[in-house]
Amino acid sequence: MSSASDDGRDRDAEGRARNARPRDGLGRPLPYGTDGVERQPEGVVRAPEDTVTEAQALLAAGKPFHAHEVFEDAWKSGPDEERALWRGLAQLAVGLTHAARGNVTGGARLLRRGAGAVEEWGAQAGRPRPYGLELAQLAAWARELADTVDKDGAAVDAEVWAPLLRGSGA
Repeated sequence: MSSASDDGRDRDAEGRARNARPRDGLGRPLPYGTDGVERQPEGVVRAPEDTVTEAQALLAAGKPFHAHEVFEDAWKSGPDEERALWRGLAQLAVGLTHAARGNVTGGARLLRRGAGAVEEWGAQAGRPRPYGLELAQLAAWARELADTVDKDGAAVDAEVWAPLLRGSGA
């Protein structure tokens, strides 16, 4: 629950600045009083398999911003040796978010950065398929999407471009 503070900023129950405006499916703020998409709760600790399952459902629904929030929770609450994996996955989701919002330059940059991060993590950890994630396929998907938005210079449909985190057999 958020409320306005003395400085006029929205704050959560702990007093941290948190925008209470409703959001659309891509996480963009909408005017107060508008019906928006329910936000992902923050700070949820999930088992890694549950993180992947929840993020996949959000991606398939065209909500990559919300999937990024799920990956961010794993990044912040998971073991140190997996932080780079979850951060890379969050970058992929944010890259898709930006590409869908029409920020093609930022989207392509984040997609490529996330692709490199998940590949590097998989190679260093010797785990190309952690939690069923198909890291090589995800990196290839991200680079293909980055090339597409660079070439077309236009927003993409997040639902159409949603990756299959566990590969085509997911």
